[in-house]
Amino acid sequence: MYRIGQSSDIHPLVPDRPLILGGVLIDYHLGLLGHSDADVLTHAISEAIIGALGLGDLGTHFPDTKSDYKDIDSLELLKSVKKLMEDKGYRIVNIDSLVMIEKPKLKDYIPLMKEVLCEVLTIDIDILNIKATRGEKLGYIGRQEGAMAQAVVLLKKEETR
Repeated sequence: MYRIGQSSDIHPLVPDRPLILGGVLIDYHLGLLGHSDADVLTHAISEAIIGALGLGDLGTHFPDTKSDYKDIDSLELLKSVKKLMEDKGYRIVNIDSLVMIEKPKLKDYIPLMKEVLCEVLTIDIDILNIKATRGEKLGYIGRQEGAMAQAVVLLKKEETR
């Protein structure tokens, strides 16, 4: 059996916060604000997996009202989601994702993001695709007020013998 999940995540860009995308610290004067490290890419992928499993959303599993998740590394959340997926007997077939941020350009960071995320998910590098686009100076993304990521995940139920 195959299952598809999709998700979007949005966080504001602010001074005095690190910019972390796909588990990678990016050198920039603005960062993402959130209860956790606000890594929109990792959040979108995590929630897409949860969605494919039919288990609600990221906030259901990791509420921003719990101090346990304050400033947590989103890769830790992804590890928990991966375990949940494996416990349900699924594996990742494909992930396609998109980060929308005006600046900085992410082209040079994407290979490292893929490496980091694939290591956490224990998947081959060709299973994960990451794209980046700008807001072309339009809307909150174009004005550098925030960043957004989207992800679509295809899961397959492992055959039991």
